[in-house]
Amino acid sequence: MSDPYRSQAYPINDQQPPRRTTAGWIAIIVFAFLAAVGILAAFAALSVYGSLTEDLEPPEELTDYTLPEETVLLDRTGEVELARFGEFKRDVVAFEDIPPLMLDATTAIEDKTFWENAGFDPLAIVAAGLDSLRGNSRGASTITQQLVRARLLDPDLLQDEDRTFERKLKEIIQSIRVTQYFAEQGDDGKKQIIEAYLNQIYYGNQSYGVKAAARSYFGKELADLTPGEAATLAGLPKSPSNYDLVRNANESCDSEPEEGAACPAADSHLIVPPDTVILQRRDQILELMADDRTPISKDQYSDAEITADVGKEVELARQTAPRWLAPHFVWAVRDELTVKLCGEDAPSCEELDNGGLQVITTVDLELQKIAEKWVKGATIVPHRASNRREAAAKALGFDRYEPWMRNLEDKNVRNGALVALDYETGELVAYVGSAEYYATQSRPEFQPQYDVVGQGFRQPGSAFKPFNYVVGIDDGTMTAGDMFMDVGTDFGGRYTPNDADNLERGPVRLRNALQFSLNIPAVKAMALNTPEHMFARAKDFGMTFQSDTTDAGLALALGVAETRPVDLASAYGTLGNGGRRIPPTTILAIKNGAGEDVVEPYVPPEGTQVVSPQAAWIVTDILAGNTNRRVNPFWGEFAVEGPGGDRRPATLKTGTNNDAKDLNAYGYIAPPTEAGRADGAYALSVGAWNGNSDNTAVGQVFSIDVSTFVWQGFVQEASAEWEITNFERPAEGLTQVRIDEFTGMLPSSGSEGVEEWFIGDSAPDSRVESDTCGEEVLSVAGHEDKFDNWMVADRDWIARAERGPGTRGGPENTRVTYFYNNQFNPYGRTWGVLVDGDGCGSPSPSPSCFIVPTPDPSGVVPSFALPSPTGDEAVAQPCPTAPPTASPSLEPSATPEPSLEPTPEPTPEPTPEPTPEPTPEPTPEPTPEPTPPPSAAPEGSVAPAAASTSP
Repeated sequence: MSDPYRSQAYPINDQQPPRRTTAGWIAIIVFAFLAAVGILAAFAALSVYGSLTEDLEPPEELTDYTLPEETVLLDRTGEVELARFGEFKRDVVAFEDIPPLMLDATTAIEDKTFWENAGFDPLAIVAAGLDSLRGNSRGASTITQQLVRARLLDPDLLQDEDRTFERKLKEIIQSIRVTQYFAEQGDDGKKQIIEAYLNQIYYGNQSYGVKAAARSYFGKELADLTPGEAATLAGLPKSPSNYDLVRNANESCDSEPEEGAACPAADSHLIVPPDTVILQRRDQILELMADDRTPISKDQYSDAEITADVGKEVELARQTAPRWLAPHFVWAVRDELTVKLCGEDAPSCEELDNGGLQVITTVDLELQKIAEKWVKGATIVPHRASNRREAAAKALGFDRYEPWMRNLEDKNVRNGALVALDYETGELVAYVGSAEYYATQSRPEFQPQYDVVGQGFRQPGSAFKPFNYVVGIDDGTMTAGDMFMDVGTDFGGRYTPNDADNLERGPVRLRNALQFSLNIPAVKAMALNTPEHMFARAKDFGMTFQSDTTDAGLALALGVAETRPVDLASAYGTLGNGGRRIPPTTILAIKNGAGEDVVEPYVPPEGTQVVSPQAAWIVTDILAGNTNRRVNPFWGEFAVEGPGGDRRPATLKTGTNNDAKDLNAYGYIAPPTEAGRADGAYALSVGAWNGNSDNTAVGQVFSIDVSTFVWQGFVQEASAEWEITNFERPAEGLTQVRIDEFTGMLPSSGSEGVEEWFIGDSAPDSRVESDTCGEEVLSVAGHEDKFDNWMVADRDWIARAERGPGTRGGPENTRVTYFYNNQFNPYGRTWGVLVDGDGCGSPSPSPSCFIVPTPDPSGVVPSFALPSPTGDEAVAQPCPTAPPTASPSLEPSATPEPSLEPTPEPTPEPTPEPTPEPTPEPTPEPTPEPTPPPSAAPEGSVAPAAASTSP
C-alpha cells in the first residue's frame, strides 16, 4: 500500500501530547487533598463510633427485664413509711394480642415513621431543631429511642447535663443497633421492638405496660378499647405522672350527699373533664389517626368513628389504692426522684420503679399534721352541715369553731394549700397541695388531688412587693427611706392603679409603703427597676413563670405574674437567709436494697447570693414590723408568740389579686441556733394559699380574712416550744441615720425624725431647706421629678390636700388622707413640708399615737410589750381611742365610701377638677385554669391579669 492510501486508512496525528497546565495540577492536588481528608474523616468517624459503642449494652438486653421491687418512701426520721411505689400492675402481652388500633394510636403520636425508620428519624430531628430555634422546643425521639433511653443507656449519662450531646449520639447509635439486631432475627424485628415498648413503658397510676393500663383506667381488655380510649392510653407515656388519668379526674355523684359527706360508692363516678391536658392530647391523637396515620388498622374504622370521642369526657373504672401519708408531697418526691435517677426528660424511670429503693425524705410528719389541720380548718370545716361544724373543728384539734371560720360559711373559698421549708437547708418539711387528697367528693372549685403548691401557677398579688423593693435597694436605685408620693397617677395607657382602700396618702417612705402594702408606690418602684429587669431578678430568686418574658408592664409590681407557691415560699426564705438562695428539695438520701447510697446523701449547698445580705436584712426588718402590733396595728394582730408568750420575730406579707381569686400569706421566722436545731427547730419559711382549684373568684373575702389565719396558726403551733431568736443584722455595710418622716432626707431643724437603715454611703446628707415648700420639695426629695406624669399627678394632689383631707380628685376620683388614715397617724395629722399651711416651712407636728392591743376574735386581750426601738417605731405614742374597726383589705374596685376614713373635716367641698373617667387597668385577665389538671401545670403562656390591688 502506497503512502497516500496508507495515510487515508490510518490517519497520522502530527500533534504532540498536550502539556499539563497549572490549573490541571491544582485540580489534581485538590482532589488528592480532599480524598485524603475524606479518608481521614472516615477513620476519625470510625474511631469516634468505636469509642461511643464500646460501653453500650448489647441490643438483645432490650427484652431482658425483671419484675420490679418496691421502692419505699420514709419521713425524715427514716422510721415512718409514707408510701410505696410497689403496688405495681404489670401484664405482659404478645404482639399478636395487641389490637391494630392500639399500635396505630401509639405510632401516630410517638413515631409516625416507626415501621420504616432505622431507629431514628432524621427529618424529625431537623424539624425539632428548627422549632427550637423559633423558641418552641419539642422532642424528636422515636419509639426505639425512648425504649433505648429507658433500658439501654447508663443512668449516669442520662443525669449528666454536661454530656447531653454525647447522650443523644449514643441514643441514636444504640437505636440503630437495636433496629439492625432485631431486623436480623427475621421479618418481625419491628414487632418485637414495639411489643417491648408497650410492655415496659410506664402509663401512670402504678401501671406498667399497655395491658395493665387498660385494666387500671378503664377496666377493659385491650381488644375492647374504643378509639378514644386507645388514643388516651397512647398519650400517657409522654408524661405519665402529669397525665395520670386518676390524678386528673373529678368525682361525680349521682345523689346529693350532705355538704362535706362522702358520696355513696354506688353513686360515685370518676370523670376526667375534656379540657384537661391529657384529653386534649387524646383529641390531637385522634385527629392524627383520622389524617391517614393508621397503617395497621387501615380501614377498620371510619374517620367519623375514630374522632367520635373528640371533646368528650372520660369515665374511669373504680380505683382502689392504699392511702399514703402526705400524698401531695409523695408525688413531689417521685418527680424529684425521676430527675435524680433518670434525667429531666425521662418518660419513665426503671431504677425508681423497679429498683427496690429506700428513700429518706425531708418531711416532718408532726409539722405536716399541723399544716393539714389549718388548711382543712379554712376550707373543709366552714362548709360542713351547720350542726357538724363545731364537731368537725374539734376533730381536727381546734378548741372550738373559730369566728374566722364562721366568717367563711357563705364565702366561696373551697380549697387551700400550705408549704413550709427550712430556708437554711432547702428542705421541704410540710407540703399540703390541696385541702384533702382523699376527699370522696370533688367539684371544679375543689379538686383534692390537684397539687397547687408544686403544679399550680397562682398570682402572688401584693406578696410580690418585697422583691420589687429589695431589688431596688440592692441595685442602689432606692433606699428604705426614699419618699414616694402615694397619689393617683396615670402611668400611661390609662393605667391608674389605686390603693386597696381608694385613699391617697401623699408622701410616704418605702418602709411604710411596704409595711402597709400601698400599691401606687410599688408601681413607681417598678418604673425605677423596669419590669424586664425585675422579671429577670425574680427568676434569680427561683420563681418560675409560664413564659420566658412578661408583658405585664408596671402591673408586675402588684403580683400579676403567676408563679408556684413553692417557688414563692423559697424566694421568701432567700430573704431570710441573707439573700442566699438554696433550692428546695424533698430528698435526704436514696439507698438500694443493700443499704448502699444510690446517690450522695443530701448536704445543703452553699447556695447562690441573689441580693446582698444588707438589702435582704433591711427588707426583713421592714416585714418583721408586720407582726408587731405597735408598728402595724392591722397585720400586727397576726403576731407569733414563743415560749412564755413573748413575741417571736417573724415577717409576714399578704396578697390578694384584683379579682379575689388568689389569697396569699407568706413569711418567715428568725433562724434557730445549733442548739435549737438539735431540739427540732427549723428556719421556717411558710406560704399559705386559699382560693379555688379552677381559679374562679372567691367573692368578698381577702387574704387577711383567711390565709393570714392559716399562716399564723401553722407557724404558731409549729414553733410554740422553739427558742426565740432574732434576725441577725450583718456586721458590716449598714448605717442607721435619723431622717425626716415624710421626705426621707435629714430632719428639719427642731424635728426629731425617725431612724432608718442604709447600705454603705446611701444615707441622705442634706435636708429640705426651711424655705422649700410644696412642689419644690419634689425636686430635692424622692424620685417624682424623674417622670413628668408623676409630677402632674403630684401637683393636683397638693392642690387638693391644701383643701384638707377627704378632698376628691385624681384619675379615679379618690380621696386625700393622712398616713395611715385618720385613726392611725404615727407622724401626726400632717403631710410635712409638702402641703402649704400644714407643715410647710415649719417643723412637723408631733405624732399622734399608735393603736394599743385589742381583744382578738376569741375575746382574749393579747399581751403587749414595747420592743426596743428600730426603724420608725420610736415615733408613735399610745392612742387613747379605740382601734380601727375595719380591715385595710378593702375591695379595690368598691364604690362605697371606705369605712377606714371618717367623715371629712367640715371644710367646703370644692368642685372637683375635671378628671378622666376611670377605666380598668389595661392588663388582660389571666388565663383561667378551668378544672386544672391535678398533676400538671397549665401549658402555654398567659397574659397577666388586672393588677393586684389589695394587701
